[in-house]
Amino acid sequence: MALTQHDIDAEIAAEREAYEQRVAAGAPVEHHPARGYAPYRSSVLRHPKQPPVNIDVTKDPELVELSSPAWGERDITEIDNDLTRQHHGEPIGERITVEGRLLDRDGRPVRGQLIEIWQANSAGRYAHRREQHDAPLDPNFTGAGRTLTDGDGFYRFTTIQPGPYPWRNHTNAWRPAHIHFSVFGRSFTQRLVTQMYFPNDPLFPYDPILQSVTDDAARQRLVATYDHGLSVPEFSLGYRWDIVLDGPSATWTEEGR
Repeated sequence: MALTQHDIDAEIAAEREAYEQRVAAGAPVEHHPARGYAPYRSSVLRHPKQPPVNIDVTKDPELVELSSPAWGERDITEIDNDLTRQHHGEPIGERITVEGRLLDRDGRPVRGQLIEIWQANSAGRYAHRREQHDAPLDPNFTGAGRTLTDGDGFYRFTTIQPGPYPWRNHTNAWRPAHIHFSVFGRSFTQRLVTQMYFPNDPLFPYDPILQSVTDDAARQRLVATYDHGLSVPEFSLGYRWDIVLDGPSATWTEEGR
């Protein structure tokens, strides 16, 4: 029998109550969710259950890179951070500008770091061969971009407002609109992945992935802020979203998922 939204809501409430009891008993605030978060069904199946495997890169330096993401052997171009200019035609949807800073735990800028994004198109479909949603593809939208943070830790992307989409976690499950962010350190093995959401999305209470971030403050830090000053006249709406790497104000990351 398929799980319903009522079933998922009950599991989320139970997880939340257990978390609050742990904090009330003196446990530290949890900025990251448990790897096996029951309402998020696939996390129970996918998260690592064995300790990490140490790789001796002195014997085979390319071993790590073989399992790492790559864009090909080319430098970042001037349009890699503008997903509306990567094809000859205009992508369909509302154009948005997303800007923010990459910061350390003390609020200092993290300079020259690679940030990648990927997202669904305006109809809620990814340009991926394993995508199962039957919404239309946009031939002028890849859904992927990248950039480097500048001397003050700023990044900037121009893209299309992503649409929500169904997923098979439970009956009538829909993901809120979001953009995936990947932040790299000095190598592909130093990578943090997270998601940015948009303000006032009605799907927030129904999404087990977002609700797996049990701490309210940490969950709110995943939601961008509309910034009229970032909106480009007659072109795009602006959103601001900072990424904090660690510390008490750290941005939630998908560790082990």
